[in-house]
Amino acid sequence: MDKPAKNTICIWYDRDAEAAARFYAKTFPDSSVRAVHLAPGDFPSGKKGQVLTVDFTVLGIPCVGLNGGPAFKHSEAFSFQVSTADQAETDRYWNAIVGNGGAESACGWCKDKWGINWQITPAVLIQAVTGPDPAVAKRAFDAMMTMKKIDIAAIEKARRG
Repeated sequence: MDKPAKNTICIWYDRDAEAAARFYAKTFPDSSVRAVHLAPGDFPSGKKGQVLTVDFTVLGIPCVGLNGGPAFKHSEAFSFQVSTADQAETDRYWNAIVGNGGAESACGWCKDKWGINWQITPAVLIQAVTGPDPAVAKRAFDAMMTMKKIDIAAIEKARRG
């Protein structure tokens, strides 16, 4: 048996932890479903033998999905921030999440169909808004504020002025 991770993100799902974990494993590199655990007895939101927890990894981050029922909902207070290298990678992840029942938000944020929030963030955007030149950072930030999915060419244009 593998040594458990010292710190694992536990994500509460209504009832679809396994479907979400399998989608993440299919969509992102260095992602997998490690184990699916069935409930040994009835629990508040399910019955003995149903999926209770799923051990999975998203982009190298160990996670546990808990099928806890409808008591708690996701919010933008938690999100996965995925750094992308180029527009093709940005488009691929964005389109996978939004195209699988998800929803677009603003400034590179989207939400998957299970309610988990994602920031699909090109590295060039972070470099632009955190760089040493405040004028460049402001132009890039202002451009980002008009976007849903990040358009790298528009961010680069804003950087140049």
